Amino acid sequence: MNVTFSKAALPKTGAIVVPVFQGGNRTVGFRSLNKMTGGALERAAKVGDFSGKTGQQVELISPKGFENGSVLLLGAGKPGEMTLVNAHKLGARPVAKYFKSHEKALTFVLDGFTANDIATDELHAAIAYGARLRAYAFDVYRTTAKRSEMPSLKKISINSSEALEARKVFVDLDGIADGVFLARDLVSEPANILHPESYAERCKELESHGLKVEVLGEKAMAKLGMGSLLGVGQGSRKESKLVIMKWLGGDEAQKPVCFVGKGVCFDTGGISLKPGEGMWDMKWDMGGSAAVTGVMLALAKRKATANVVGIIGLVENMPDGDAQRPGDVVTSMSGQTIEVLNTDAEGRLVLADALTYTQEEFDPAVIVDLATLTGAIIIALAHEYAGCFSPDDELVSALTDAGKATGEEVWRMPLNKAHDDMIKSEIADMKNISGREGGSSTAAAFLKRFVKDGIPWAHIDIAGMAWAYKEKPLCAKGASGFGVRLLDEFVRANYED
Repeated sequence: MNVTFSKAALPKTGAIVVPVFQGGNRTVGFRSLNKMTGGALERAAKVGDFSGKTGQQVELISPKGFENGSVLLLGAGKPGEMTLVNAHKLGARPVAKYFKSHEKALTFVLDGFTANDIATDELHAAIAYGARLRAYAFDVYRTTAKRSEMPSLKKISINSSEALEARKVFVDLDGIADGVFLARDLVSEPANILHPESYAERCKELESHGLKVEVLGEKAMAKLGMGSLLGVGQGSRKESKLVIMKWLGGDEAQKPVCFVGKGVCFDTGGISLKPGEGMWDMKWDMGGSAAVTGVMLALAKRKATANVVGIIGLVENMPDGDAQRPGDVVTSMSGQTIEVLNTDAEGRLVLADALTYTQEEFDPAVIVDLATLTGAIIIALAHEYAGCFSPDDELVSALTDAGKATGEEVWRMPLNKAHDDMIKSEIADMKNISGREGGSSTAAAFLKRFVKDGIPWAHIDIAGMAWAYKEKPLCAKGASGFGVRLLDEFVRANYED
């Protein structure tokens, strides 16, 4: 989507969006347009009982002076409640309305639109950012769709006296949006197209943006002793991969921030086969890895001044004659043994070796892993929050703050000795499942066993957030790209000058 910033006169065609705060205040842009249309905006507001409440809309079709276009009055809520997150949503709402309409261009009239606690250039850039995030569709494989079913919107413009300043702020946000879109693309792809081998190839392509990318195959992983990860993929014809992506934008002596992602490109459940109904959703069981890959692109695009490493374990969990069996015991890279009671609890097996590799190779300043790990987290938090597990209060606080700043919120969940006791095995060092109780916490306890004492670590379960089953403020139904903006803000706020 092409997003432009301009101080020039308004176009006479396309959709013109005028945000209006609740309480009667009219911006310079509103007053100017009202005069141009012979008072049509004020009349429409009165007739439409438009007060400026959040999300309220009144549309004027072909008013005087804009015979080939329309004007949309858009409620911005109370001035004192405007935040950057709310600005993102404000920018997204008109895109949701016009994205698949006949309109090709959308212009936001923002002269005089200000907020007390946000610099005006940042506010206007945030509106553009929200608009761009909403302007996404995955239509790669649609060949017979009707014109009305396909996106028509081609251009988003910000019209403001602060246009030049806002454009400078938007540059970094635009790069982050590219990372979000990459994550959405990866999650949206069908598993016959995106499998461990092809996924690794897409990661290698990111070297053109300045990332250093290394791919380990099964022979290399076997040499390292990654029996936990390799056991998950042994029933697939597609070779499992471990991908390491590096962005070294900080001081040479700076320990890296490490993000680890679960990349189960398709999860049948293995021998512990899932029910057929809904199994097609399991193409997005690599959502954690997509978030890690997306944030690595975002960091490279905005030239982040930090050292960050993204590690993703890529496997397929398939039920063929060589597949892992319930009751098998595998030896992880850490040397710890695992009794695999359920082959559908596979993501933690992938992450176990990825976590060990991360610590052995990079001496990380902090590790955050992301995974669509458990259905239990959806029972606990619905599709509103990702679950955050960590014994480190400061790290949880930093991730919570990053979630609030971006709207990708996390909720801290319990993790203690009782959960660790629940995964004790009678024949191995641990088992990969416990009972139904506390399923998300016991999964986190499993992962914690692979993190060395003294290393700050958090696990984020995004099972309820990677895919939107209904339209959300910043995305339509489908892949959300959740985690990219959260992790980017976490790095920006805590590891950059």
